[in-house]
Amino acid sequence: MKETNFSEIAARYDQNEFRSEEILRDKRLKAYIETHSRSSYEILDLSCGTGLYLAHQMKEFKDSYINWHGLDASEQMLEKALTRLKNVPLVHGVAENLPYRSASFDYIANNFAFHHYLHKHQALDEIHRILKPGGVYYMHNISVDRMPLWWLYHYFPSAQIEDQKRFWDKEMIYDQLKARGFKVDLQIDYQLSEVKIADYLNHAENRDISALTLISEDEYQKGLERMRFDVQGDPESTVVNDFAELFCVAEKI
Repeated sequence: MKETNFSEIAARYDQNEFRSEEILRDKRLKAYIETHSRSSYEILDLSCGTGLYLAHQMKEFKDSYINWHGLDASEQMLEKALTRLKNVPLVHGVAENLPYRSASFDYIANNFAFHHYLHKHQALDEIHRILKPGGVYYMHNISVDRMPLWWLYHYFPSAQIEDQKRFWDKEMIYDQLKARGFKVDLQIDYQLSEVKIADYLNHAENRDISALTLISEDEYQKGLERMRFDVQGDPESTVVNDFAELFCVAEKI
Protein backbone atom coordinates (compact mmCIF):
# COMPACT_ATOMS: atom_id res chain seq x y z
CA MET A 1 0.00 0.00 0.00
CA LYS A 2 1.37 3.39 -1.04
CA GLU A 3 1.41 6.36 1.32
CA THR A 4 0.30 9.92 0.61
CA ASN A 5 3.06 12.46 1.22
CA PHE A 6 1.12 15.19 2.99
CA SER A 7 4.17 17.41 3.21
CA GLU A 8 3.80 17.90 -0.55
CA ILE A 9 0.13 18.87 -0.49
CA ALA A 10 -0.15 20.68 2.87
CA ALA A 11 0.26 24.12 1.29
CA ARG A 12 -2.66 23.61 -1.12
CA TYR A 13 -4.80 21.27 0.99
CA ASP A 14 -7.29 23.94 2.12
CA GLN A 15 -7.82 25.26 -1.41
CA ASN A 16 -10.39 22.50 -1.96
CA GLU A 17 -13.68 24.14 -0.92
CA PHE A 18 -15.28 20.73 -0.42
CA ARG A 19 -13.15 20.28 2.69
CA SER A 20 -14.81 23.26 4.38
CA GLU A 21 -18.25 22.08 3.27
CA GLU A 22 -17.60 18.59 4.68
CA ILE A 23 -16.78 19.84 8.17
CA LEU A 24 -20.21 20.91 9.35
CA ARG A 25 -21.53 20.82 12.91
CA ASP A 26 -20.79 17.34 14.22
CA LYS A 27 -24.28 16.12 15.07
CA ARG A 28 -22.86 12.87 16.50
CA LEU A 29 -20.84 14.89 19.00
CA LYS A 30 -23.94 16.94 19.79
CA ALA A 31 -25.89 13.73 20.45
CA TYR A 32 -23.11 12.41 22.68
CA ILE A 33 -23.03 15.56 24.81
CA GLU A 34 -26.82 15.59 25.11
CA THR A 35 -26.89 11.98 26.34
CA HIS A 36 -23.75 11.97 28.50
CA SER A 37 -23.71 14.52 31.28
CA ARG A 38 -20.13 15.47 32.16
CA SER A 39 -18.54 18.40 33.94
CA SER A 40 -16.15 18.52 30.98
CA TYR A 41 -15.33 16.52 27.86
CA GLU A 42 -12.05 15.40 26.34
CA ILE A 43 -12.35 15.39 22.55
CA LEU A 44 -9.66 14.21 20.12
CA ASP A 45 -9.55 14.95 16.41
CA LEU A 46 -7.52 11.98 15.19
CA SER A 47 -5.58 12.89 12.04
CA CYS A 48 -6.61 16.52 12.43
CA GLY A 49 -4.80 17.72 9.31
CA THR A 50 -4.86 21.51 9.00
CA GLY A 51 -7.37 21.86 11.83
CA LEU A 52 -10.55 22.50 9.83
CA TYR A 53 -12.73 20.21 11.93
CA LEU A 54 -11.42 21.50 15.24
CA ALA A 55 -11.73 25.17 14.29
CA HIS A 56 -15.33 24.73 13.20
CA GLN A 57 -16.44 22.57 16.14
CA MET A 58 -14.85 24.92 18.66
CA LYS A 59 -17.19 27.64 17.39
CA GLU A 60 -20.21 25.34 17.24
CA PHE A 61 -19.71 24.02 20.78
CA LYS A 62 -18.38 27.17 22.43
CA ASP A 63 -21.00 26.89 25.18
CA SER A 64 -19.90 23.37 26.18
CA TYR A 65 -16.91 22.80 28.43
CA ILE A 66 -14.66 20.85 26.09
CA ASN A 67 -10.95 20.26 26.10
CA TRP A 68 -10.00 19.89 22.44
CA HIS A 69 -7.01 17.88 21.21
CA GLY A 70 -5.51 17.18 17.80
CA LEU A 71 -3.04 14.64 16.45
CA ASP A 72 -1.58 14.21 12.98
CA ALA A 73 1.29 12.33 11.36
CA SER A 74 2.31 15.28 9.16
CA GLU A 75 4.32 18.09 10.73
CA GLN A 76 3.54 20.30 7.74
CA MET A 77 -0.22 19.84 8.22
CA LEU A 78 0.13 20.59 11.93
CA GLU A 79 2.03 23.78 11.12
CA LYS A 80 -0.99 24.97 9.16
CA ALA A 81 -3.31 23.89 11.98
CA LEU A 82 -1.35 26.02 14.42
CA THR A 83 -2.18 29.13 12.40
CA ARG A 84 -5.94 28.70 13.00
CA LEU A 85 -6.05 27.02 16.41
CA LYS A 86 -5.16 28.68 19.70
CA ASN A 87 -4.80 26.90 23.03
CA VAL A 88 -5.34 23.45 21.50
CA PRO A 89 -2.70 20.77 22.21
CA LEU A 90 -1.57 19.53 18.79
CA VAL A 91 0.57 16.39 18.79
CA HIS A 92 2.74 14.91 16.07
CA GLY A 93 2.09 11.17 16.09
CA VAL A 94 0.54 8.17 14.37
CA ALA A 95 -2.74 6.37 14.97
CA GLU A 96 -1.00 3.03 15.45
CA ASN A 97 0.90 4.29 18.51
CA LEU A 98 -1.14 7.01 20.19
CA PRO A 99 0.79 9.00 22.82
CA TYR A 100 -2.10 9.16 25.30
CA ARG A 101 -2.96 7.31 28.47
CA SER A 102 -5.62 4.63 28.41
CA ALA A 103 -9.21 5.84 28.91
CA SER A 104 -8.32 9.47 28.19
CA PHE A 105 -11.06 10.57 25.78
CA ASP A 106 -14.83 10.81 25.72
CA TYR A 107 -15.07 11.22 21.96
CA ILE A 108 -12.69 10.64 19.04
CA ALA A 109 -13.47 12.12 15.62
CA ASN A 110 -11.72 10.57 12.61
CA ASN A 111 -12.59 12.35 9.37
CA PHE A 112 -11.46 11.03 5.96
CA ALA A 113 -8.30 9.52 7.37
CA PHE A 114 -8.70 5.85 8.31
CA HIS A 115 -7.70 4.60 4.84
CA HIS A 116 -4.28 6.22 5.25
CA TYR A 117 -3.29 4.04 8.20
CA LEU A 118 -0.82 1.34 7.24
CA HIS A 119 -1.71 -0.88 10.21
CA LYS A 120 -5.45 -0.46 10.62
CA HIS A 121 -5.92 -3.28 13.15
CA GLN A 122 -3.34 -1.69 15.42
CA ALA A 123 -4.95 1.73 15.01
CA LEU A 124 -8.32 0.36 16.13
CA ASP A 125 -6.67 -1.29 19.13
CA GLU A 126 -5.19 2.07 20.10
CA ILE A 127 -8.46 3.93 19.58
CA HIS A 128 -10.23 1.42 21.83
CA ARG A 129 -7.49 1.75 24.45
CA ILE A 130 -7.59 5.55 24.79
CA LEU A 131 -11.40 5.82 24.83
CA LYS A 132 -13.18 5.92 28.15
CA PRO A 133 -15.86 3.27 28.77
CA GLY A 134 -18.98 4.60 27.09
CA GLY A 135 -16.86 6.83 24.88
CA VAL A 136 -17.52 7.16 21.15
CA TYR A 137 -15.31 6.73 18.12
CA TYR A 138 -16.78 8.49 15.09
CA MET A 139 -15.41 7.55 11.67
CA HIS A 140 -16.44 9.70 8.69
CA ASN A 141 -15.13 8.64 5.30
CA ILE A 142 -16.06 7.64 1.77
CA SER A 143 -16.97 4.05 0.92
CA VAL A 144 -15.08 3.41 -2.31
CA ASP A 145 -16.47 -0.11 -2.76
CA ARG A 146 -19.88 1.52 -3.33
CA MET A 147 -18.74 4.15 -5.83
CA PRO A 148 -17.18 2.56 -8.94
CA LEU A 149 -18.55 5.41 -11.10
CA TRP A 150 -16.84 8.20 -9.16
CA TRP A 151 -15.67 10.92 -11.59
CA LEU A 152 -12.13 10.50 -10.29
CA TYR A 153 -12.00 6.86 -11.34
CA HIS A 154 -13.50 7.70 -14.74
CA TYR A 155 -10.51 9.86 -15.63
CA PHE A 156 -7.86 8.28 -13.41
CA PRO A 157 -8.63 4.52 -13.35
CA SER A 158 -5.36 3.62 -11.63
CA ALA A 159 -6.50 5.69 -8.64
CA GLN A 160 -9.31 3.18 -8.11
CA ILE A 161 -6.75 0.36 -7.95
CA GLU A 162 -4.81 2.23 -5.27
CA ASP A 163 -7.95 3.00 -3.28
CA GLN A 164 -9.01 -0.64 -3.30
CA LYS A 165 -5.75 -1.39 -1.49
CA ARG A 166 -6.23 1.37 1.08
CA PHE A 167 -9.92 1.25 2.01
CA TRP A 168 -11.72 -1.34 4.08
CA ASP A 169 -15.28 -2.07 2.97
CA LYS A 170 -18.16 -1.41 5.34
CA GLU A 171 -18.42 -5.06 6.44
CA MET A 172 -14.76 -5.14 7.43
CA ILE A 173 -15.08 -1.91 9.39
CA TYR A 174 -18.19 -3.14 11.16
CA ASP A 175 -16.76 -6.57 11.98
CA GLN A 176 -13.43 -5.27 13.28
CA LEU A 177 -15.08 -2.71 15.54
CA LYS A 178 -17.51 -5.32 16.87
CA ALA A 179 -14.63 -7.71 17.52
CA ARG A 180 -13.06 -5.11 19.81
CA GLY A 181 -16.18 -4.69 21.91
CA PHE A 182 -17.75 -1.66 20.27
CA LYS A 183 -21.46 -1.15 19.76
CA VAL A 184 -21.58 -0.10 16.11
CA ASP A 185 -24.01 1.97 14.06
CA LEU A 186 -22.81 2.30 10.46
CA GLN A 187 -24.65 4.18 7.74
CA ILE A 188 -23.94 4.83 4.05
CA ASP A 189 -25.29 7.90 2.26
CA TYR A 190 -25.29 7.06 -1.46
CA GLN A 191 -25.85 9.43 -4.40
CA LEU A 192 -25.93 8.76 -8.15
CA SER A 193 -26.18 11.71 -10.52
CA GLU A 194 -24.63 13.51 -13.46
CA VAL A 195 -22.03 16.14 -12.62
CA LYS A 196 -20.38 18.81 -14.74
CA ILE A 197 -16.80 17.90 -15.50
CA ALA A 198 -15.81 21.58 -15.40
CA ASP A 199 -16.81 21.73 -11.71
CA TYR A 200 -14.15 19.17 -10.83
CA LEU A 201 -11.32 20.13 -13.17
CA ASN A 202 -9.72 22.50 -10.69
CA HIS A 203 -9.70 19.75 -8.05
CA ALA A 204 -7.82 17.46 -10.40
CA GLU A 205 -5.41 20.25 -11.30
CA ASN A 206 -4.82 21.07 -7.63
CA ARG A 207 -3.96 17.38 -7.06
CA ASP A 208 -4.78 17.59 -3.37
CA ILE A 209 -6.98 14.46 -3.44
CA SER A 210 -4.83 11.74 -1.91
CA ALA A 211 -5.57 9.10 -4.57
CA LEU A 212 -4.13 11.38 -7.26
CA THR A 213 -0.85 11.64 -5.40
CA LEU A 214 -0.39 7.86 -5.54
CA ILE A 215 -0.62 7.34 -9.31
CA SER A 216 2.24 7.85 -11.74
CA GLU A 217 2.90 11.25 -13.28
CA ASP A 218 2.15 9.83 -16.72
CA GLU A 219 -1.23 8.43 -15.66
CA TYR A 220 -2.07 11.67 -13.90
CA GLN A 221 -1.24 13.82 -16.92
CA LYS A 222 -3.22 11.56 -19.28
CA GLY A 223 -6.31 11.80 -17.10
CA LEU A 224 -5.94 15.55 -16.75
CA GLU A 225 -5.63 15.92 -20.53
CA ARG A 226 -8.86 13.92 -21.01
CA MET A 227 -10.71 16.16 -18.57
CA ARG A 228 -9.45 19.33 -20.23
CA PHE A 229 -10.31 17.97 -23.68
CA ASP A 230 -13.88 17.16 -22.62
CA VAL A 231 -14.37 20.57 -20.99
CA GLN A 232 -12.92 22.42 -23.97
CA GLY A 233 -15.16 20.48 -26.34
CA ASP A 234 -18.26 21.28 -24.28
CA PRO A 235 -18.05 23.34 -21.06
CA GLU A 236 -21.43 21.88 -20.03
CA SER A 237 -20.43 18.24 -20.56
CA THR A 238 -21.27 15.82 -17.77
CA VAL A 239 -20.29 12.39 -16.52
CA VAL A 240 -22.28 9.91 -14.44
CA ASN A 241 -20.96 10.08 -10.90
CA ASP A 242 -21.69 8.09 -7.78
CA PHE A 243 -20.61 8.98 -4.28
CA ALA A 244 -20.96 7.01 -1.05
CA GLU A 245 -20.32 8.68 2.29
CA LEU A 246 -19.77 6.51 5.36
CA PHE A 247 -20.79 7.51 8.88
CA CYS A 248 -19.83 5.11 11.66
CA VAL A 249 -20.51 5.63 15.36
CA ALA A 250 -18.83 3.08 17.61
CA GLU A 251 -19.43 3.16 21.37
CA LYS A 252 -16.93 1.48 23.67
CA ILE A 253 -18.89 -0.89 25.88
